[in-house]
Amino acid sequence: MKKYKIFITLGIIVLSVVILAESCVTSQLVADKEGSQLWSENCGRCHNAPAGSVYSNNEWDLIGTHMRMRAQLTADETRKIVSFLQTPATE
Repeated sequence: MKKYKIFITLGIIVLSVVILAESCVTSQLVADKEGSQLWSENCGRCHNAPAGSVYSNNEWDLIGTHMRMRAQLTADETRKIVSFLQTPATE
């Protein structure tokens, strides 16, 4: 019985370290990505690319808040995506 407790404890420790390491790598990757790339990876799965002028900046903020919850986005991802959508396209 004592061996099982040791194995379970070690397993939990190893699993926790792996999860923590994975979350740190993911955070670094998101920090390096721009809003357009994050939009493509997250929003583009369900939506066509809208023109930024379709909604006002306030509406984009509201949409971003709504979609953050639905798509389980981080605050940083949402901020970058909304900023990308609010930026007018340059020719």
